[in-house]
Amino acid sequence: MSGLFAIVDLETTGGRADREKIIEVAVVLHNGNQVLDQFESLINPERSIPHNITRITGITNEMVHNAPKFYEVAKRVVEITEKAVFVAHNVRFDYNFLKMEFQRLGYTYTRQQLCTVKMSRKAFPNLDGGYSLGNLIRQFDIKVKDRHRAMADVLATVEIFEKIIALNGDSTDFTQMLKKGLKEAILPQGLGLEKLENLPNEAGVYYFHNEEGDVVYVGKSIHIKRRVFEHFRSRNHKADKMERHVRDISYELTGSELIALLKESHEIRKLRPIINVAQKGKGKPCGILTFENQKGYRCFDLVKLTQKNRNHSHIIASYDKKSFAAMAMFRVKSEYLLCDCLMDGNKGKKSCIYQQIGQCPGAGVGMEDTEEYNERADEAKEILSAAYDYDCIILDIGRNEEERSVILIEDGEYQGYGYADYSTGALKIEDLKNCIQPFENNSNIPGIIRTFIASNPQVEIIRINIDEI
Repeated sequence: MSGLFAIVDLETTGGRADREKIIEVAVVLHNGNQVLDQFESLINPERSIPHNITRITGITNEMVHNAPKFYEVAKRVVEITEKAVFVAHNVRFDYNFLKMEFQRLGYTYTRQQLCTVKMSRKAFPNLDGGYSLGNLIRQFDIKVKDRHRAMADVLATVEIFEKIIALNGDSTDFTQMLKKGLKEAILPQGLGLEKLENLPNEAGVYYFHNEEGDVVYVGKSIHIKRRVFEHFRSRNHKADKMERHVRDISYELTGSELIALLKESHEIRKLRPIINVAQKGKGKPCGILTFENQKGYRCFDLVKLTQKNRNHSHIIASYDKKSFAAMAMFRVKSEYLLCDCLMDGNKGKKSCIYQQIGQCPGAGVGMEDTEEYNERADEAKEILSAAYDYDCIILDIGRNEEERSVILIEDGEYQGYGYADYSTGALKIEDLKNCIQPFENNSNIPGIIRTFIASNPQVEIIRINIDEI
């Protein structure tokens, strides 16, 4: 048997994903034959750990105090589980917690899933004592050093997973096992598994149509097939609406995730699909405010945006959610060695943990010259406010290797996007501008572009000067 399997275990502050937080994560990447990679980390949950959780896991508040917050390890979790089946013992628990943490960051996390509890029931029927991880460890005499710690439990789950594979050999069709959960769900009429399987797992925008062919839902994803499967695994109010209304699917590939985001925004406003609720927004708009403190150091703060302060000259960037703004601040803090004491939520701190470990020169505690510090802070300010501070062309990946996607900001406004043929090399600015298909600007576009640039520093940005045209 071959494939990629990300075997996961989490320790958390409790049992409700919508209320509790992750305190430890461990992932082992397996190809069905051997371990390929692994990752583990304590997580600062930004809240206290209940006594009973400490008693079970041994994880204390002191242990997680200096641990990374989830958004600091999120990229690694995405990378190690990318293109892999998500495997866990009682997979719904671990998967829902990770999905919720990513949702708080504004990221849609979807993976195909396998549950080793269900697999064990099939592989080892009538097992004495049931199919809890603890009982399976005892039944198979699996050696575990730190029970109820994430990596120890993952390694035990790996052994169980390997025993199931060894017992069933190549006769076990894991692909069919993956599909079973979807087969048991009630798919909308006219949408068979074959149609869903033929969808591309690439970036783009997808459309759900009703019986008359009208678009009833628009979505975007960097993995269209995976996201569509996720819609029909869910059993919630939106899924019920889809079951009643959806009869067909179409899609358009964009190559670039940014263009998928922009096109989704355009299409929702243009078509007004009856199921879409995404752009009504559950998050609270947030801005990044900058100012100089009494000692002359440039500071950054997160503020809730209101009609009154939205156009304040010191607010240099706006985001749909606070988590988006926090991620942007964290990135510039790391890249420009900004002091934690001068960032949001840490005003008045008398010491900087990053200075203590040699990652901050210590401006917030008076250990760095204001001019030297502000030179870096001003560069960070420019990055944070870059989306509309100057006319530019944003270049991202295209729909094939010879193509680049092109987004134009001109006269202080978003103008539209298009695609350029790069098979013969780089193009002049005027040639790139000629590729642009005009699209109407809307109030969501600045936040979409700003958030994408902050989250994807590798994207190429070409400033437009009049002398270059």
